[in-house]
Amino acid sequence: MKTDVKKLKRTMLAALAAIAIVGCQSEDVSSDLELVDTTISQEETARNAQVDLATESVDNIVESVYFNDEVESLSDTGRSNNTIDFLPDCVTITTVVTSTSKEKTIDFGDGCELPNGNVLSGIIKMSYEKDMEAASKTISVSFENFYFNAVQVEGSMSRLRQRANDAGNPQSTINVDVKVTWPDETFASKVGTKIREWIEGVGTGQWGDNVYLITGNWTTTFRNGNVHAGEVVVPLRRELACLFLVSGVIDLQRNNASGSLDFGDGSCDNIAILTTANGEEITIYL
Repeated sequence: MKTDVKKLKRTMLAALAAIAIVGCQSEDVSSDLELVDTTISQEETARNAQVDLATESVDNIVESVYFNDEVESLSDTGRSNNTIDFLPDCVTITTVVTSTSKEKTIDFGDGCELPNGNVLSGIIKMSYEKDMEAASKTISVSFENFYFNAVQVEGSMSRLRQRANDAGNPQSTINVDVKVTWPDETFASKVGTKIREWIEGVGTGQWGDNVYLITGNWTTTFRNGNVHAGEVVVPLRRELACLFLVSGVIDLQRNNASGSLDFGDGSCDNIAILTTANGEEITIYL
């Protein structure tokens, strides 16, 4: 009988301990959920910016490859000093022409470093109408085992490309639906639309003087369910001579929290300033 009492005491103590642990865990979970709802994560903001950087790199490549095809197709000689030649020899571009379309495969192999220092591997695929005299056309973009600086990019991008907008500049309206996965298996899905206007360097034949202004809005959803909604309120300035966005502001909404991300005054650096709803400023390293 004494043995049974001892066993009963041990069982009750274990049960009380379990209840205490569960109670602590519940408080921790509740605290985490409250944090998620009321703050903007510095780490997720940085990763969100990395997603934007990866898709921007793809945009640069697609724009330059298409522009070269457009210039050469409309040139009497088939070649022009106005083409952009910034892709290194480790990139292989293959073109298949049908009666109505052009299919381009941009192959970076197992790893190819671009002049701006980014290392890409795998394949970007492009498809668009064969008629290069059209004032606008849709360019479909997809990926095959594609990595940007060890970050995998999957999904698709569709761009309505105008040879000239009202200001006379090339412009693309891009619908993005991609998934980005980091080496630690963290991933995020980005869906949205952006307008990318080529404002400087058109037709110079140099890639380093090309400048774009970007507007639009998009949503990034992380593996843990956190959602970042971004809307450009000051156009983002992308200079190809720099690895990063040099200016512009995005308004952010993360679950129930809000803030803004400022990419600076035009200086080429890897710093952006996250300002929370309560006015706190946090340095984000891109």
